[in-house]
Amino acid sequence: MHLKPVGEKRLQTTAIDRRNFVKLASMAGIVAASGRGFAKTRNEDALIDELSKRCFRYFWDAIDPETGICRDLIHGNPVDNATKGDEARGSTGVTGFCLTAMCIGAERKWIPRQQAKDRVRRALRSYTNGKVLATNGWFYHFNDVHTGQRWKEAEISTSDSIWLLAGALTCRRCFHEDHEIGDLATLLYSRYDFPWMTNGNGMLLSHGWRPEGFIKFRYDKYCQLAAMYLLGIGSPTHPLPPEAWYAWGRDPNSYDQYKYIGKSLLWTYQYPFAWFDFRGRREVRGTKVDWFENCQIATRAHREWCSTELSKQFPDYSAEIWGITSSSSPTGYRAWGGPPLQSKVDGSVVPCAAGGSLMLTPDICVPAMHAMKDKYGDRIWGKYGFADAFNPATGWVSSDTLGLDVGMTLLSAENLRRGSVWNWFMANPEPQKAMRLAGIEKVHGNPDE
Repeated sequence: MHLKPVGEKRLQTTAIDRRNFVKLASMAGIVAASGRGFAKTRNEDALIDELSKRCFRYFWDAIDPETGICRDLIHGNPVDNATKGDEARGSTGVTGFCLTAMCIGAERKWIPRQQAKDRVRRALRSYTNGKVLATNGWFYHFNDVHTGQRWKEAEISTSDSIWLLAGALTCRRCFHEDHEIGDLATLLYSRYDFPWMTNGNGMLLSHGWRPEGFIKFRYDKYCQLAAMYLLGIGSPTHPLPPEAWYAWGRDPNSYDQYKYIGKSLLWTYQYPFAWFDFRGRREVRGTKVDWFENCQIATRAHREWCSTELSKQFPDYSAEIWGITSSSSPTGYRAWGGPPLQSKVDGSVVPCAAGGSLMLTPDICVPAMHAMKDKYGDRIWGKYGFADAFNPATGWVSSDTLGLDVGMTLLSAENLRRGSVWNWFMANPEPQKAMRLAGIEKVHGNPDE
């Protein structure tokens, strides 16, 4: 069954080349530089504000009010809670995004500040008082939202533990007047044993650990690793050496006219950079990469790939309707995307691909949000914002909401509009210290300074 556009009998693909599209976007008053705000044309501000509110609502609904642990996902179909048995599955990584969401909700007065701080305190207590199991300071990927115990055979996850820490440090500065939050975030950080997680290597971090031993794979080439290594280098108690930043591979990638580093999925160019502010900074050693620019190029390359390559097989991809990264699918969770192509793509569109890059390339991402909303309306728009994924050709729309996906969209939108997450997180001394030790220095003025 075809997913029909609002007000149309059949789906039509509008072919707009990149040069003309950017020109049209510019004429509409959409700025390319993130962090400076954007023109209030075509209700950009209203749409992104409403999207942000709906994304935040997910975290308010998904967080356990007693433990502060956040659910990994919410099923739109209540029957799935019983059939899949994962209603109580919490996620350490999603809890990190949830902590940051509480800062945004309080700052924008969507919830009372005291209520936000209460949820944050409960989460940080759970992750520091032994309720949530830890090994050498690191936490299991999934846990029970009610008890904090390990969920089934989940692994101790380096990646997810880092998103938790980033959220905790964000809260430490956002709620600076609350000494308990500050003390608990500091205690949490102090327990992360980064050298232990290298499994004897001393430089390169393992993907994680299970009671049977370390996961054999390491974070040894570009992916979502930037925050892991920088928080390790900046650790006040168990640091990595600054040389660890340059120990992982910088594999080159290119598509059409775009050249950048990394052959990874689009979300890996978003998550670490939602907290660490790389704007106006560049490595002063080695290849001297500007990582913020690298993420911008990766987003533009991804859009070009969708609209010129994937559209050959799936014509519903266009210069306006684009984006595919890890998400739900008709057959379960899929780590799909590119370029180059990773996993088999079926024509699904994943809104958080563009949503997560709002802070990077608003000139192409804000129009993508509008295009999806205008074209498909309430078919893909609901309580928590956009559907996690949808397929225009088959009519399939995901009924699940994934915390990581709405979280990245929320943080990116907030950074685009006010730079708040960057400002809170970077007000901590450890990120500043880490970037200095790694040789990531300002080379021109930050647009917000």
